[in-house]
Amino acid sequence: MHALITQDHIDTFQRDGVVLIKGLFADHVETLRRGIEVNMSKPGPYAAENLQDNDTGRFFDDYCNWTRISEFEQVIRQSDAAEVAADLMKSNSVQVFHDHVLVKEPGTSKPTPWHQDAPYYFVEGEQTISFWSPLDSVTDASLRCVAGSHKWEKQVVPTRWLNEDNFYPESDAYMAVPDPDADGMNVTEWPMEPGDAVAFNYSTLHGARANVSKNRRRAFSLRLVGDDARYVERPGPTSPPFPGHNMGVGQKLREDWFPTIFKR
Repeated sequence: MHALITQDHIDTFQRDGVVLIKGLFADHVETLRRGIEVNMSKPGPYAAENLQDNDTGRFFDDYCNWTRISEFEQVIRQSDAAEVAADLMKSNSVQVFHDHVLVKEPGTSKPTPWHQDAPYYFVEGEQTISFWSPLDSVTDASLRCVAGSHKWEKQVVPTRWLNEDNFYPESDAYMAVPDPDADGMNVTEWPMEPGDAVAFNYSTLHGARANVSKNRRRAFSLRLVGDDARYVERPGPTSPPFPGHNMGVGQKLREDWFPTIFKR
């Protein structure tokens, strides 16, 4: 077990689908900040500005850039994230799925909508994990997760953040997006310092408040998978799409695109 965590972290992650890991990326904050500046100055093909005309601020996000931004690759390969992920997932191996950058500039009025990551992805399995790490101190713009939602019988329908239409409009396999606050759900939320990380399962419902502060809220997310992760078909296009992956149902993610970065 990695020194950053205890058995309680593992038990909490397995039970609630979410746990706070203090200082996971603390030694890599400046490197990640540099990587985000590169990313924002040279966005990738999936970059998005997530504001309507009447919204204020700036809400930038982009993903799948770790193979072209050396700062991200350095942190992914050299940080303790993969070993901690293996412990939390109870997995013997860890593969990279993708990176994700989310930046809310001061005064950004749009919250991050409630969603689960799993329905967007072509990955199925219980051994999945995302790390969400702020690169600025955060209080009310921190990540919010619904404890236990990774065990719901139905997953929430994925939507496009800007226009809020459904990815899979004809599918009844998914439930409507709930309102966790109105429904009295158990929502976790922590004040966080740069380099802290929220670890959560791909099926954990999560979102974030608007950034009404006078400070930036830069966040780096890392998506990883464990032993039981397999390729699955969804009822529509997935995000990220990874065009030309040529994987079939039930296959492990191909190692040349999604390399193993930790093995016991």
